Amino acid sequence: MAWQKSFILLLIISFGLFSITVSPLSNILKDKEPIVYPKTHKDDVVDGYHGVMVPDPYRWLEDPGSPETREWIEAQNRLTFEYLEQIPERPHIKERLTELWNYEKYDPPRKHGNRYFFEKKDGLQNQYTIYTMTSLDEEPRVLLDPNILSQDGTIALTGWVVTGDGRLMAYGLSTAGSDWQEWYVRDVGTGEDLSDHIKWIKFSEVSWTKDNNGFFYSRYDEPDEATKLQEVNYYNKLYYHQLGTPQAEDVLVYHRPDQKEWGFGGTVTSDGRYLVIEIYRSSEEKNLVFYKDLQEEVAEVVELINAFEAEFLFLDNDGPILWFKTDYGAPRGRVIAIDIRKPDPSNWREIVPQAQETIDEVHVVGDKFIVLYLKDARTQVKLFDLKGRFVNELGLPGLGTAYGFEGTRKDDEAFYRFNSYTDPGTVYRYDFKKGRNELFRRPKVDFNPEDYETKQVFFSSMDGTRVPMFITHKKGLELNGQNPTMLYGYGGFNISLTPYFRVNRIVWMEMGGVYAVANIRGGGEYGQEWHEAGMLLKKQNCFDDFIAAAEWLINNKYTSRQKLAISGASNGGTLVGACMNQRPDLFGACLPDVGVMDMLRFHKFTIGWAWVSDYGSPDNPEEFKALYDYSPLHNLKPDTTYPATLVTTSDHDDRVVPAHSFKYAAALQAAHAGSAPVLIRIQTKAGHGLGKPTTMRIEEAADVLAFLVSTLGMDID
Repeated sequence: MAWQKSFILLLIISFGLFSITVSPLSNILKDKEPIVYPKTHKDDVVDGYHGVMVPDPYRWLEDPGSPETREWIEAQNRLTFEYLEQIPERPHIKERLTELWNYEKYDPPRKHGNRYFFEKKDGLQNQYTIYTMTSLDEEPRVLLDPNILSQDGTIALTGWVVTGDGRLMAYGLSTAGSDWQEWYVRDVGTGEDLSDHIKWIKFSEVSWTKDNNGFFYSRYDEPDEATKLQEVNYYNKLYYHQLGTPQAEDVLVYHRPDQKEWGFGGTVTSDGRYLVIEIYRSSEEKNLVFYKDLQEEVAEVVELINAFEAEFLFLDNDGPILWFKTDYGAPRGRVIAIDIRKPDPSNWREIVPQAQETIDEVHVVGDKFIVLYLKDARTQVKLFDLKGRFVNELGLPGLGTAYGFEGTRKDDEAFYRFNSYTDPGTVYRYDFKKGRNELFRRPKVDFNPEDYETKQVFFSSMDGTRVPMFITHKKGLELNGQNPTMLYGYGGFNISLTPYFRVNRIVWMEMGGVYAVANIRGGGEYGQEWHEAGMLLKKQNCFDDFIAAAEWLINNKYTSRQKLAISGASNGGTLVGACMNQRPDLFGACLPDVGVMDMLRFHKFTIGWAWVSDYGSPDNPEEFKALYDYSPLHNLKPDTTYPATLVTTSDHDDRVVPAHSFKYAAALQAAHAGSAPVLIRIQTKAGHGLGKPTTMRIEEAADVLAFLVSTLGMDID
């Protein structure tokens, strides 16, 4: 790529709005010559918030398509990639990443009609391919290969839904990592696409009608082409698409012009009788539930649950009785039945009660409720019959995460995948008749998982709260305070961090690194209460927990301040930025990835308004104060020595728009008084992470690991 070409001579580039002087970076690395950053232009932009005047000098970087912003991106990437390419260990790191990445990756099969369908990625393929077969013994055939749709692998599969008889498959594609999707329909028998083409879908899959003549989906109005990656997304609408007709003729099933923030998800019940409509108004996991009787020619939409009080996730139905996973009256979750003929809450029936562990997922397969619990942030799987009586517990191979279990009530088998920090994803088949697990696929990766160990520890946060943390490393690690350590966190939106395999973590540990994951408040590891303890005015608890995790690792001799790196993505990028600002003395390196860094303007772009439920709103005086107090962009202090920092983002990120990272990197470079590098890496033709090609993932992982090797002073063979 053009920006990866090495500089030999001193470059002086003038762009009008700013100028940049770059020293030969080979000299920077060898002789510790200071890095000269782009002198980014500042505008006199000031906003007033409840009597507080807040400067925003880099507002111009919010326009990603302006010539000035494009020049700034190019200048920053030249500086960053030249720095990274001069690190002598990078070629070895990239080579090892490539070796390890080169293995077959399987997702659990799903059965529809008399066919099995599954995703697989061969070796270094950029994107997953969908396969189908009529029995588990036959050679599968390729049904859809997104890798042939673009030369650089930037067209990715976003979802696929097969009809009950296995004859048709609707599938969605995304380009360059955008959240915008386009959906098509493929004939499974012929492998050919039909004429159907649906656009302007975000955050939605489709649900087929029982007769397979069409499907329900949600979409937004067509955006302006020039601003579609930044434009605020309001007024979602639920449609029905009849096969063989143009999208312009699709039937508008439900929308609410009086509720611009409402989003809709339509699911047809397994018997085809009802359309269940789940309605969300933000990222908050509280929703409404409406339904429509599809057997009536003219049927009104009926409001079953019409108050945003709790989460109600539709599972399946038994005629007019609908089953839901809910936290209504149960902060750690339970399963209930609602008879739509007697919808009053006094008539709701509990099937699987709340337990000590948090319910993460529920599936209805083989006339069983398959309940996936989180037991201290790791998966525990229990089976119950349809009356809620305990049947048995599935034995899992260790501390890890299980997912899959897709199927129908009539199926006698279910497939799932088990991951851990050292298990790359083994697929199992559960036989309901025999009540036992069978190995289905085990990938072969070029490392020995027996060389590593994972343990779970618990530490006390600043207010005494007990917080779990996973630690993985080579066996026989010496606790001498000198081990390079990467601490990862998220802490928001009820999202739980459970053990999961990543190639870059194995390479990190092969080089002597320790990998730690702190399950801080704000996530969903311990249910609704754990989430609420890290949101809105209590967001500081997340940062306190993460800082306490870092101090625990240091105090217990895993590492030292100079050898400790912190990492997080999206809301986790916010976490890294806030903790770095609050304790710049505690970390050797910081890796904020696609982070929400401007807490005063996040709600003005794409779907950012939906995060107000977790963050709070700058328009609220009390919440503004809390946001302003920790906002990574607004709490950088001039003439402060900050840790080595590599900010990462992508130019097509329309979830957390890259302006967050642009403005933060510019402000950090202006404030930084130390000699450690503070750089930004901006990936082109990529988004928030959705469908990022393998080639890009390897390059980015090599850059991040090389940056840590250089800045933490690691010695590797």
